[in-house]
Amino acid sequence: MLPMDPAFLWWIMIVEAPMIASLYWFLHTIKRDLDRPTLKGDSQLSDALSRTRDELAGFKLEVARTYVPLSLIRDVDRRLTEHLLRIEEKLEDVRREQENRR
Repeated sequence: MLPMDPAFLWWIMIVEAPMIASLYWFLHTIKRDLDRPTLKGDSQLSDALSRTRDELAGFKLEVARTYVPLSLIRDVDRRLTEHLLRIEEKLEDVRREQENRR
C-alpha cells in the first residue's frame, strides 16, 4: 500500500478520527474539572475527613493492642532499657576519662 493510496487514507480516518475525538473529550473533561472551584470550605468534607482520621487512629490502636502480645512488648522494653543503660555507662566512662586527663 502506498501512503497516498485512498484505501490507506480511509483506514487512517476511520481509526484516527475517534481517537482524536476521544482525546479532545478527555482533555476537555480534565480542564473542566480543574477549573471547577474546590470544596476546601465545605464543612461536610472536613467532617468526613476528620471522622476518617479518627477511625484510622482507633484502628491503629486496636491493631497495636490485639496483634502484639504483651510479653513481646515487655521483652522489647527490657532489651531497650538494658541497651540504654549500657550506652549510659559508656558515656559516663568517657566523661570520667576526660575529667581525669584535665
